[in-house]
Amino acid sequence: MPRPWMAALALALLSAAARGDAQTPAGQYRAELLFPLEHWHNHSSSIVEHPEGHLLVTWFHGSGERTADDVELLGAWQRRGSSTWTAPARLADTPGYPDTNPTLFVDRTSRLWLLWPTILANEWHTALMKVKTTRTWPVGPVPAWETSEVMHLTPGDRFAEVTRREADRLLASLPAGDAGARARTHLERLKTDAADKLTRRLGWMTRVHPLQLEDGRIIVPLYSDGFSFSLMGISDDDGATWTVSDPLVGGGNIQPALARRRDGTIVAYMRDNGPAPKRVHVSESRDRGETWTTVTDGVLPNPGTSVDVVVLKSGRWAMVYNDLERGRQSLAISLSDDEGRTWPVTRHLERDQDGATGDDTGQYHYPSIIQTRDGLIHVTYSVFLPPARSATDAQGRRLRKSIKHAAFDEAWVRAGEPVR
Repeated sequence: MPRPWMAALALALLSAAARGDAQTPAGQYRAELLFPLEHWHNHSSSIVEHPEGHLLVTWFHGSGERTADDVELLGAWQRRGSSTWTAPARLADTPGYPDTNPTLFVDRTSRLWLLWPTILANEWHTALMKVKTTRTWPVGPVPAWETSEVMHLTPGDRFAEVTRREADRLLASLPAGDAGARARTHLERLKTDAADKLTRRLGWMTRVHPLQLEDGRIIVPLYSDGFSFSLMGISDDDGATWTVSDPLVGGGNIQPALARRRDGTIVAYMRDNGPAPKRVHVSESRDRGETWTTVTDGVLPNPGTSVDVVVLKSGRWAMVYNDLERGRQSLAISLSDDEGRTWPVTRHLERDQDGATGDDTGQYHYPSIIQTRDGLIHVTYSVFLPPARSATDAQGRRLRKSIKHAAFDEAWVRAGEPVR
């Protein structure tokens, strides 16, 4: 593990636009790494606020992702009023298996949830969803989990029927001959896999926060790399049992992030896992997450990486995403005044120099966003510095990966970009 003095070096290596604290008439902003840059793989964070105003973040950590059996879930706290983080501590680990893509959730009773997939056979389609909960989670210690369960998801005949119908609809729109051959093979496989009971019950994974409705319904956004589409896990009994929504088929949509309009419509924004043009995918539900409109390309670019969205106290929506069709070297936050239909205001949390490629380009990705009770917006995200801008430890290992936290207000976003 890197020594504590490396923290200063880590911050010095980050882009100047996202360094330090600032408080001006145009808003306030601060940012810091949760821990010094490491050679370990640290990725896919999730942030929540404790009822007393402290922050808790989790992410996965190890020597790789699905192919590395040492991957575990770590967590760190930031006390209210502090700008430092506790040392990372283990929140969950399945010995001999990779644990990945954790998400935290605080329900309306202040119960803390940790949801994540354990990868059974080192392939994403072998993911098994798990969930831990606790009503007592004092700041500082690792939460003493009161429940620890497999999240049993049982897509049934309805799932197979909708998948088959949507696949047939997409097949009818494909060009004849070799031009549509690859997509045709994928869509035919979807129908076969959806009809198989075991295949459709495995492979579902979390990425972003669940949504709880006023009546208590919990909606957990899920996706499958095997099917290359999304699904909602739904519970009306505080997680004791789960049903599933219709699948969101089309375009290679994964990793849905949810926001709810004033009229009750739930909007899902998804990573584009399909062909160009690369856009944030969009679908809507008007029946509390049960069924969804046809997935379409939205207006925002997406290079095939995760997005997150939150409804702010002002009524505006905020989305954090990589605002490119290719690459993860630019991370932006955009605001919407019309509940996600347009996004006219954008500011960057990270942006490498225009035209930088290869060893000069970092990756700033997989964001998690919340707004705390004091009105501040908090975003955590993965930072992977390029080799050319990273230090090495005594063993010659590149110290280039960490999780970063940024805190700012809406005024800072609305102030727009500084002169570069």
